[in-house]
Parts: sequence; structure tokens; C-alpha cells
Amino acid sequence: MDSLNSLLDGFGTALTPINLLWAAIGVLLGTAIGVLPGIGPAMAVALLLPVTYGLEPTGAFIMFAGIYYGAMFGGSTTSILLNTPGESAAVVAAIEGNPMAKAGRGAQALAAAAGGHFAGGMIGTILLVALAPTVAELAVDIGAPDYFAIMVLAFIAVTSVLGSSRIRGLASLLIGLTLGLVGLDQMTGQQRLTFGSLQLADGIDVVIVAVGLFAIGEALWVAAHLRRTGGDAIPVGRPWLAKSDVKRTWKPWLRGPVIGFPFGAIPAGGAEIPTFLSYVTEKRLSKHKDEFGKGAIEGVAGPESAASASAAGTLVSMLTLGLPTTAVAAVMLAAFQQYGIQPGPLLFEREADLVWGLIASLFVGMVLLLALNLPLAPLWAKLLRIPRPYLYAGILFFAAVGAYAVGGEAIDLVILLIIGLMGYGMRRYGLPVLPAVIGVILGPAAEQQLRRALQISDGSAAGLVNTPFSVTVYAVIVVLLAWPWLKRLVVRGRPSA
Repeated sequence: MDSLNSLLDGFGTALTPINLLWAAIGVLLGTAIGVLPGIGPAMAVALLLPVTYGLEPTGAFIMFAGIYYGAMFGGSTTSILLNTPGESAAVVAAIEGNPMAKAGRGAQALAAAAGGHFAGGMIGTILLVALAPTVAELAVDIGAPDYFAIMVLAFIAVTSVLGSSRIRGLASLLIGLTLGLVGLDQMTGQQRLTFGSLQLADGIDVVIVAVGLFAIGEALWVAAHLRRTGGDAIPVGRPWLAKSDVKRTWKPWLRGPVIGFPFGAIPAGGAEIPTFLSYVTEKRLSKHKDEFGKGAIEGVAGPESAASASAAGTLVSMLTLGLPTTAVAAVMLAAFQQYGIQPGPLLFEREADLVWGLIASLFVGMVLLLALNLPLAPLWAKLLRIPRPYLYAGILFFAAVGAYAVGGEAIDLVILLIIGLMGYGMRRYGLPVLPAVIGVILGPAAEQQLRRALQISDGSAAGLVNTPFSVTVYAVIVVLLAWPWLKRLVVRGRPSA
């Protein structure tokens, strides 16, 4: 009941004219940037992160929520019309959506995707309202050893799930942890990796790292490859669904959140795994199995609903524990830090108006997303005609302006370029970007919790495993690390047919 009252107060905040305006701007900006090829939600949020510097926190995060969901919808638009997923979570939308578009059913594919985002976002946000306060209450009793164990779990999980190999995931994580060390030691005041530069004494701003790795790195990478493989967008009319389409999509819309929300809430969950699981589920349950691979509408509706619900799931971990489980959550956590707000168990007490206003704005944003973007789908499709050189030059320009606005120092632009080239190199050699960003954000906090736990135990390593919760988390970590070998043993132990 307290959650319901708090949510009603949040609607009072979210429905003010100025916050409604920020939500609408966020949805439109997010969709416009998300539609452009090669630009996913993480890059859209990172690119627009500096734009919110002049806003008060509540309005800024309401705008971010609109950007997040708008960019996800825009990414599916690119996948369906251009067969160019802006992020890995949009790959499944391209598998069935693009064949539908080529068969003249692009409008129906876009409508199924929009309906999936709406249903998944609504159900996921309801689950967020129901679960987040309870998780926050339980998290208040978590101590330094427990927090450190959770962060180690996030590090291990994100390096194990993403990328083509664990070694590459670990290498990416180490890059992020190294960048997080730059600056003054929080406890001793000693300079670390500053090379005698006073400008680096405060460390490298997370916003610059996020914009560099996502915006600059992705723009350089996509521009270098799509110039040879660019395609023409498929024309689209006004999105609509016939009664027969609705009969085939409403069940996938409802099944998607069941798969997507839990995966979004766990470390390294994200939307990649649940979208593929949803696709496989719909393929097994569908009465039109022969259409899969040729343009089955269930293959668009279910995964898009799962992706949207997983986005709500990521907010549970981020708001209650301060743990980002996806790239977008990592960038949004950086946004909280730029306002001097630390997400965690006490956030619901200290910043209740902001948190519940943000959650209420998710409901408002879903309605705006459906109301504004479905009629504007033909307009978004025209954005795909922007010449690629202009597009990526514009991305680099806005990224540079945003990075310079962070501190007003020329060295920030040099750092941005270096990190951008690093992001390009990581993509070139198959290193996932998310572990690096999570390493930068969580690295300093993990170090602080580790040192705090060791101080409490007088330097004894046993102090890291002196609670049932930490022992349980480390057991999960051992299972994650040992799973490939356990899987091989199980396969070898099975009798051959």
C-alpha cells in the first residue's frame, strides 16, 4: 500500500506540464537517434547525457527514461526496415521483422514491435513498483563484505556472458578497472596513474568514458564498415494491425515480460538472452512454425516485449543496489553520479520524490511512445536517408561538445579521443564494451568496499566471507566459473546413442 501511495505521489510529479514536456522530448529524441543505423539505446543516452546538465535531477531522469525507451523502439525500427540492429538486443527483431518488411508488411512489423514495447514496458514497470521497495529494504542490512561479493559477481557475470570469450571479457573489465584507478586515492590521497597531470587528479569523468566508448567508438566502427555495406530503407506506411495479427501477437506480448524482467534484474542479464529465449519460445508455441525465418509476426512481438520488460528489470538492480546490469543502466548510473546522487538501498528514503517521479514517468513515457511514435513511423523511416558522412560527423561533433561541457578543459577532448580510439580497437578485436564501462563505474566502489571490509576484520581475508549472504554469492561465482567444465563433464558422461 505504501508503494501505491508513493506511486500516486510520483504521478503528481511526472504529470506536471514541465515534466510531461521533458518526457515527450526524451521519447522523440530517443526515437530519432535510435532510428539512425548503428546507434543503440546506450549510445543515444551517452550522447545526450551532457545535454541534461542544466536540468534539475527529476526532469533530467524523466527525460532519460523517455530517451531509453524511445531509443529501444527506434533500434527495432532500424532492424526491421534496414536489417541493421543498433544493438545486440535488436538482432531478433531483424530476423523476422526485415523479411516482413520485404514482403510488404513493414507497417505490421513496426506495429507489433511498438505494441510489444508498450506491453513489456507496462508489465515490467508494474513489477518494478512491486519489487523495488522490498529489495531496497532487504539491501539496507547488507554490509561491506556483501556489497563487495555482489560487485565481484557483477564483474564475473558480465565477463562470462558477453563477448566471444571469457578472456576478452576479462580484458575489457581490466581496461575499465584501470581507467577507474586514475586520480586520487579516496582513502590516502595519493595520486594514481595521473602521470603528474593536475587535470587527471580528479580522475576521468564517467561521462567522458561512456561517451568515448559508446558514441565515439561505435561511430568510428560503424562508419568504417557500413560505408561498404549500407542498404536502402524499405518504405513504410502507417503502422496498424489487423484482427488476425492481434490474435497472433497478444499472447507473445504477455509472455515476453515473464522472460525479460528476471533477466534484466540479474547481473549481466540485459536484453540479449531473453530476446533469444522469447524467440525460441514463440517458435515452439506458434501454430505458424513454417513462417519463422520468412517473417513471422510472433517473432517480432515476443522478443520486443521481453526487451522492454528487461529494461524495467535493470532499474531494480540499479536503483536498489547501485548495480548496472546493462550498458544503458551503466550510463544512467553515471548520470546519477553527475548529480551527486548514489543509487542504493537508501535512495528510496533520501530521494523518494525523484525515484517515484522517475518510476511514474515510465508509465507516462510508454503512453507517449505509443501515441507519438506510431503516427510518426513514416517520418522516422525518412531519417534513414541521411547521408552516412553527415550522420557520423554529427555524432562526433555532439560527442565532443558534450565532453567539453563536462569540465570545460581542452584535455577532456584529448581524453575523449583516446578513449574513443580505444573503443574502436575493442570492437576491432572483439572485446565487449560493457565490462569496461562497468569496471570504470563499479571499480572504485568495489575497492572502497574491499578496503572497508578488510579494515573491519583487521586485515584478515576471512572478513570477506564472514556472512551467509557473501558465502552464497561466492558459491554462485564458483558455479559461473566452473560451468563450462561442468557442462563438458555432463556431456561426456552421457551414453552415446
